[in-house]
This record gives sequence, structure tokens and C-alpha cells, in this order.
Amino acid sequence: MKNKIGLFVSIVLILSVVLGACATEPTVEIVAEPTQVSPTAVPTEEPEPAPIVLEDDLGFEVVLDEPAQAIISISPSLTEILFGIGAGGRLIGRDSNSMYPEAALEAADLGGMWDGIPVEEILAMEPDLVLAGEIFSAEAIAELRDLGLNVYWQANPDDFEGLYENIRDIAVLTGTEDLADELIASLSARVAALDEKLAAVDETPLVFYELDASEPANPWTTGGGTFISYVINKAKGRNLGDSLESEWVQISSEELVAQDPDVILLSDALYGETPESVAERPGWGEIKAVVEGDVYPFDPFILSVPGPRLVEGFEQVAAILHPEIVE
Repeated sequence: MKNKIGLFVSIVLILSVVLGACATEPTVEIVAEPTQVSPTAVPTEEPEPAPIVLEDDLGFEVVLDEPAQAIISISPSLTEILFGIGAGGRLIGRDSNSMYPEAALEAADLGGMWDGIPVEEILAMEPDLVLAGEIFSAEAIAELRDLGLNVYWQANPDDFEGLYENIRDIAVLTGTEDLADELIASLSARVAALDEKLAAVDETPLVFYELDASEPANPWTTGGGTFISYVINKAKGRNLGDSLESEWVQISSEELVAQDPDVILLSDALYGETPESVAERPGWGEIKAVVEGDVYPFDPFILSVPGPRLVEGFEQVAAILHPEIVE
């Protein structure tokens, strides 16, 4: 009996110890991490691009909300600049004389502009921008603007720096400044290379640049202060027209024979003038250029259009005047 009581007591003691231990064990409460809720993202609005504002050479501010995408050019020089800076694909209309590069012919031909600007046709095409050169008067441009057209008028350059500035301005209007910089770098490198070759030239032949011989006894030429005169003089020639009183002027055959040019450049060769027809003009057979065979047909669009090809004109004139220097 004592043994049973002892066993019972032992079991009770063991249970007490176990239960006591359980009672003193700390309770661990597992608390779930709160779910992180991201605040609703507020989209950042893209800033509105600033409008393009550029003053043209008449002092008028042209304003575009974005680079021009539908362009009409009514001057060949500006058409050539457009293609030179990679914006030629935006040309939707052109004057008849804008024939270079060949891709320009894909744009609608609006005529030669001799009878005035075809306003109704231009309005119907709804261009973002109309480009006009110096040949158009301020009054003609004002009429276009009064009809709500965005017109940028650009003066002819006097030199290559002026040409580069003209290119930069058109690039601003088309958003193609990087391509314009590349074009200008290429053109200026060609000019510098030729300047270096011409640096040693001492002889400067007298050059008559014939624009129009509709009146053979009184042909038209270019006077001082023009881009053509600039190129001839830069190519180490002397422009005969610099002695005359106007930028675009007629000269009598008697005066021309008296000045006796060393070289004659026929920019009217496309209209039938040839070295042979020049020699047949009364008195012209005595001119040194005619006697020595230094009368050259010359592409008028190379030098008479003050676009990027002015540099090519510089190269061609230099090659004619100084073939021993220019390869």
C-alpha cells in the first residue's frame, strides 16, 4: 500500500513540474507584417515644347508651334538649302526654277512666279511655312502674311559666312540643326582647302560674268557687293562688274571692249549663247578672252542660285581661272 501511495505521489510531482514549466514558457505571438500599399502614381506631364520664334531678314517674327512639316519654297536657293539639311521630304510646293536636286521635282510646280505669286494655290495647300527669297518685294510678302500664311523671307548672302547663317536659320525652322552643322562643316572645309591652294596665286585675271545677252550690244552682268562678285574675287579673279554702279547692271559693248576682260563666263549658255556666237558680236572679236579662247559656258544654277552649291561654283571658277593650281 505504501508503494502505491509513493508511486502516485511521484507521478503527481512529475506532472506538477511539467505543467509548471509549461506555464512559465513565454507565449510568442506572430503578428503579420502589414501590407505595404504604394501610393497611386501621379503621371508626370510632359512639358509643352516652346514655340519656334525666328526673325526673318525683313524684321518680321515667324512663329511655329513645332518644326515645319509642310513647306512651300518659291526660291531655288531655299529649296536647295531644305534638301541640304535633310528637310527636302517636307517640300509640298515649289517655283518652277527649283529643279535641284532631282527629288525637288516631286513637289507641286507652282509656276515661274513671273506673273506674281499664285496665292490661291498656296492657300489651298495649307502649308506650315512658305520660304521666299530676296527676289520678292516686302509688299508681296506682306500680302501673303495678311492672308494668314507663315512666310519667312531671306536675303541673299554676301559671302560664305552669310550662306552658313542662312542655312542655320532654315534649320531652326525645320528642327534640323544637327544636320545643318554637318553640312556647314563640310562646306567650310572645302572652302578652306581651296583657299590654301589659292594662297600662292598672284595673277588675278579680269572676268566678265554674262547674265543675259537678250540685248547683245548691252548684256547684263553682276556688279560689286553681290555673292557672284564675291565668289569671282575669292577665286583670285577680278569681277569686271565691280567698276559699275549697280549690283545687276547692263554694260555697253564699247565699254566691255575697252575693259578687255581676260575671261568671259557665259551663265546664259543654257539659253543658246556660245563662244562662237559671242565672237560674232560686233567688236567682240577683239576682246582678249575671245582671241585666246577663254570664253566658257557656265551653269547659271551653280553660281547664280545662292544656296549650298555656291561652294561648288567657287571651285569651278577657281579651276577655270587657275587650272595650274586647282586640280
